[in-house]
Amino acid sequence: MSKIKSYQHLLDTYQQHRPLLNLRLNGAGAEISERVILVCGGTGCFAGESRQVLDRFQELIAGNELGSTVQALVTGCFGLCQEGPIVKIYPDDVFYIRVTPAEADAIFEQHILGNQIVERLLVEDPEQGKKVRTQQDIPFYKGQQRIALRHCGLINPEDIREYIAVEGYQALGKALAEMSPEAVIDTVKSSGLRGRGGAGFPTGLKWEFARGYSGDRKYVICNADEGDPGAFMDASIMEGDAHSVIEGMAIAGYAIGANQGYVYIRAEYPLAIQRLQVALEQAQGMGLIGKNIMGSGFDFDIDIRLGAGAFVCGEETALIHSLQGMRGEPRTKPPFPAQSGLWECPTVVNNVETLATVPVILSQGSDWYSAIGTEASKGTKSFSLAGQVCNVGLVEVPMGTTLREIVFDIGGGIRDGAEFKAVQTGGPSGGCIPRQFLDTPIDYESLRAVGSMMGSGGMIVLSEKTCMVNLARFYLEFTADESCGRCVPCRIGTKRLLEILTAITEGRGTEADLVELRRLSETIIDTSLCGLGQSAPNPVLSTMKYFWDEYEAHVKDHRCPAGVCEKLLHYQILAEYCRGCTACKRVCPVDAISGSAKQVHVIDQTRCIKCGSCMARCKFNAIINN
Repeated sequence: MSKIKSYQHLLDTYQQHRPLLNLRLNGAGAEISERVILVCGGTGCFAGESRQVLDRFQELIAGNELGSTVQALVTGCFGLCQEGPIVKIYPDDVFYIRVTPAEADAIFEQHILGNQIVERLLVEDPEQGKKVRTQQDIPFYKGQQRIALRHCGLINPEDIREYIAVEGYQALGKALAEMSPEAVIDTVKSSGLRGRGGAGFPTGLKWEFARGYSGDRKYVICNADEGDPGAFMDASIMEGDAHSVIEGMAIAGYAIGANQGYVYIRAEYPLAIQRLQVALEQAQGMGLIGKNIMGSGFDFDIDIRLGAGAFVCGEETALIHSLQGMRGEPRTKPPFPAQSGLWECPTVVNNVETLATVPVILSQGSDWYSAIGTEASKGTKSFSLAGQVCNVGLVEVPMGTTLREIVFDIGGGIRDGAEFKAVQTGGPSGGCIPRQFLDTPIDYESLRAVGSMMGSGGMIVLSEKTCMVNLARFYLEFTADESCGRCVPCRIGTKRLLEILTAITEGRGTEADLVELRRLSETIIDTSLCGLGQSAPNPVLSTMKYFWDEYEAHVKDHRCPAGVCEKLLHYQILAEYCRGCTACKRVCPVDAISGSAKQVHVIDQTRCIKCGSCMARCKFNAIINN
């Protein structure tokens, strides 16, 4: 592939490579003899053997000498992770789920060779009670609008020609050829784009600050240190569309006057790192980053730096310290990184989703982008939907979409017919939002008003089977472990919160502990140095606010209403249901159950270790815990 020498050369190259995507973008008029088989190459599907599925398709194509008319390619995450591995076939526009290497043979034999759809591998629409074959007809996708994820599931992330074929790098070329740095900043500002890493600070304003500060060197950092439990949005973008992030970084560099960028990505993302490395090599090879980009005189290089998995390094000053080879600890602000950041130079830190969105804004215009979303929160936001929801996966919706729409329309409701209880947004720094706020629109201000936050985009759906006290303990265990230890309120305070919550979940809590939980939480928020400590008590305060009855039950009655906290469980055999089959007695590891055959059995509470083996073994539902 030759170097791109100018913006016009890029446009000519786009026309040259556009036919690569004809079957995917204009499939309706294509010959049915030509097909493209896209296999999901996200981490989740790879764990489910999608790599072997892809290999098998390629073997079958070669074995049947169809290489000139049929292709099997890897692509990014389709989003419906619950049903992976996923395969999509063009131009037929058929969406297959749970495809194993053996099912690849069936698809090839029946669909590719026989033009017959494999019905059993289609998604079933529960409302219509029938299978649906196209992605747009699947309920999971109907409320979504993909901008940051626009190319995931469409292009091969390891082939720069395909990114160019979807107008890739044209936003950068337009900026360099037709716009001043100030015009680029004004476009981003007027679009209303806010940082998608959690704080929601206006992106264009941050760039304007960095441009306004003088310095011999300036830097752009991509924060790919996604550390929230259950969050995988940034990783999926890097795996499926790394070029969009590279392009966004180069545009940011041009806007603020930086010539060097760094992607700070956690080492636990090997697939994202590999795809990013491939994309960088290809972009450098074509002259789309490096020296004199597209003949504009603008230089911009990007290097990768691996993080060691410290959650606190998601905070921009801690990230910068880590990138400089120091301990990942935050510092006091001001000065902010836009004034004095990496090596005390003006620095812009944006997260993956923010940077991936920038090229679209320059291509489509700020008015187009600002028309999406709400008055104060423009555009779309991606979320990793997890927990007790039917459709676990990656979603992207316009700002202002309600929690109810995501959980029930897109997510398909609660698994196993359980009742919805709450949704946790913002990861360990966020709060739990109960049923009465299901119609809350998703935007920065509305989530904050109900005691939670946007965060980077983790969304954990909780059912009636979740103990909210134990959930708060889980998040405090995480944040206490991840505290860098620099400031006392976070280092000591989170550990004290964890100790109190542990005591409550083990039946040792008192009413005085509840008072101390609230007092200590408020102190930590007011006095911690960085966002980790300032937000660590959020799960505690939100669960106490909305689920106070559960805290009281744990403390006053020594009972866990959800039946989760083991040391508060009380196993009991119901005489009216017990058949004296002795199954529970035989499985009890501590001989806590007595009773003769065909007689009612009894559990000795002084010996019971609350392992639940008896309840699991009983066939007559005679054993309960309360």
